[in-house]
Amino acid sequence: MKPWSDRVIAVLFLVWMGHWMPATSQAKSPYTPADDSVVVARLRPGVVDPAERQFRSARSALMADPGNLNLALEVARQAIRRGRADADPRMLGVAQAALGPWWSESVPPIEVLVLRATIRQSLHDFAAAIADLDAAVERDPRHASAWVTKAVVHVVRGEREEARKAASHVVMLSDPLTASVVVALVARLEGRSAKAIPQLTRSLERAAASGRSREDLRETAVWAGTVLAEMLADEKQGTAAEGQFRKALELAPRDPYLLGAFADFLLDHGRAPEVVSLLEDYRRVDGLLLRFVEAQRAVRKGSEASALAELHGRMEAARERGDRVHLREEARFHLRLTGDLARARRLAEENWEVQKEPADARLLVETKPRNP
Repeated sequence: MKPWSDRVIAVLFLVWMGHWMPATSQAKSPYTPADDSVVVARLRPGVVDPAERQFRSARSALMADPGNLNLALEVARQAIRRGRADADPRMLGVAQAALGPWWSESVPPIEVLVLRATIRQSLHDFAAAIADLDAAVERDPRHASAWVTKAVVHVVRGEREEARKAASHVVMLSDPLTASVVVALVARLEGRSAKAIPQLTRSLERAAASGRSREDLRETAVWAGTVLAEMLADEKQGTAAEGQFRKALELAPRDPYLLGAFADFLLDHGRAPEVVSLLEDYRRVDGLLLRFVEAQRAVRKGSEASALAELHGRMEAARERGDRVHLREEARFHLRLTGDLARARRLAEENWEVQKEPADARLLVETKPRNP
């Protein structure tokens, strides 16, 4: 069967779903430590790999020629990609700095507009991100990545109608695997995971058999595999879900979102010791440290004291510098680790004003006051 068939099936699925053709957090000023003793970041030791050398070389070249648009776009894209891979928010600052000469323009080059939206999305400034994406697709209605990002933002915001509309464009403009992932995200938002699972499974299999290199497929395949695993877990297909998680981890063993999603799956199935082993080397990422502490407590209460103190310090530091990107994690921290249910509820409600994914809905349910 040709890849185009995936696109046709995705179109039909959108038709079946019923459509065809935060208050947002505010952008913050750069954080400046109060004194030299404040830890800004923890660097990961190790040798400099070829990708890192290439990135450094591109940044150096851009410093010498800051008005070079093509070079600025390349540095920004690499920085965003590295920030996602390492859960390193500093890379968003690097990306924004690369786009600095065009950042504040009301009508910047369209690729700057799309990357600016991507950065704003990552900072949970969803209203500004959507405004940029709307402007981008108005100027170029066939800009596939703009439609993909727009669909994802609407899914995160729980905006079903807008997500379906954007997904219909993705189906026609993007590659079949990306289109299948976006359609699956919309289906999951609407509680229709069971209907989307077979199509996404087939799309992953066809992509793997397409002859494209493993490296070329890696980013999209990891995204698709993670989404598929989460939907299988939603549908109580635990064995299949675990299989997909492990396949994705073979491609991206350090991916922070994937590690967190698999850790949640294991915690939900009472497999805390495996979470401790899984996340032992990834505690520099706050969200993964949170899950590591939860697992430690479940394995042996009291063993988590040191890591819990570190996590609490990070949470307080983030709050002091005005970081509201991790409201979901902060609410979960108080719900599951400090026992401050009232605070957890306030944070869960504040988070719900910003994003409305399944994990956010679950937090609202779990923090709901119990009847006496």
